[in-house]
Amino acid sequence: MNALIDSLRSVVGATQVLTDAVDMAPYVTDWRGRYTGSALAIVRPGGTPEVAEVVRLCAQAGVAVVPQGGNTGLCGGGTPRGGEVVVSLTRLNRVRDIDVANNTITVDAGCTLTAVQAAAAAADRLFPLSLAAEGTATIGGNLATNAGGVQVLRYGNARELCLGLEVVLPDGRIWNGLRGLRKDNTGYDMKHLFIGAEGTLGLITAAVLKLYSRPRLVATAWAGTTSPKAAVALLTRLRERIGGRVTAFELVSRTSLDLVLKNIPHSRDPLPGRSLWQVLIELSDTMESGLDGALEGVLMEGVQAGEATDAALARSQDQARTFWRLRENISEAQKVEGVSIKHDISLPVSRIPEFLDRCDTALAEAFPGLRIVCFGHLGDGNLHYNQSKLEAQENAAFIAQSDAVNRIVHDLVAELGGSISAEHGLGQLKRDEILRYKSEVEMDMMRAIKKSLDPKGLMNPGKVL
Repeated sequence: MNALIDSLRSVVGATQVLTDAVDMAPYVTDWRGRYTGSALAIVRPGGTPEVAEVVRLCAQAGVAVVPQGGNTGLCGGGTPRGGEVVVSLTRLNRVRDIDVANNTITVDAGCTLTAVQAAAAAADRLFPLSLAAEGTATIGGNLATNAGGVQVLRYGNARELCLGLEVVLPDGRIWNGLRGLRKDNTGYDMKHLFIGAEGTLGLITAAVLKLYSRPRLVATAWAGTTSPKAAVALLTRLRERIGGRVTAFELVSRTSLDLVLKNIPHSRDPLPGRSLWQVLIELSDTMESGLDGALEGVLMEGVQAGEATDAALARSQDQARTFWRLRENISEAQKVEGVSIKHDISLPVSRIPEFLDRCDTALAEAFPGLRIVCFGHLGDGNLHYNQSKLEAQENAAFIAQSDAVNRIVHDLVAELGGSISAEHGLGQLKRDEILRYKSEVEMDMMRAIKKSLDPKGLMNPGKVL
């Protein structure tokens, strides 16, 4: 393989091909520390032509390729298993174009989500995709996993925010689909093959993304509630009264909030009572007045109806950011306490109360002394539903029973018409698990697409399929 390494160096430069184990270490372990692999090399191309030549050389040599963005994935989708070339796209970080009249922005795949948000804001526009890892996560990775985040309720997943793609195919050819069109009925919509495919069909190098008018007014509140059922009722009330201005509606269990208060410095409970459940609500509008009053009015109705127990309306941007930090730091706070079994699931919003009631009970019966950390995007039906034991000496044995825990959780999710992966993807983590829940017809269709585009199986092998 020395000849391949030499060829890769001639394409991207010697300093952009890493082969030393110490230099490669940050690229071969996933963010959670669950997966550590090995790689033939880490290659950091500086533009689409270089990416294409790197992929062509690897295909010619029969060496597999693992695309990688900010390496913030949670299912091992961007982690090599052994012997592949990891293609890191972080040097592809240009904003290529902003079309204000068309409300689009064209960016390289290695742009961080924060950088795209900032470029949109500089043009007095909004790019609404937002998630906790946005300072490191890249657009290519966001699209490859069809990332969701906190504003899906109003704006949709990454898939809904993408109009066009540029992709390097497994043989090194470049498909230029960078069209900023909202209507294009000229055959198969090819971009949707690559969005959510986790780099198994091709390597995304650039994208045309939708922009929106920047909100002039944002109203944020933190409210206590008695149960998930009451939270769903409050969400329904908000939608009926305020409609499309509801941007985010996040559910946070008491256990989740207590972990943040314990492990994240300077955190403070927004409410005096200790409600078993909390919701974080955000409204936004291009109008410049009236939003706070509308939110306050609906929350008062919710309290009177028993859907909320108390509420605090953010009176400043700093207070709103404080509320959001409580929500966004849950994963970090849980990580401090050790490893947990994590579930990224989606359900019809109407079935979430039933799921939590039945699944909490089933898990408690099967695993006494369990800690369940539940939080997520109630507005679009996506829950992060995680389990661990309180004591470290017990937790190792519990984690070893992940299959039994997954069976309880995932079987109930499937029974209630949900999905075992809402926004994190399948990666290595759920590659075998998905076989229980997708029909053989659906799996055959996926395999046929994979074989057609990647007949040698060299694009991110061992992931998804």
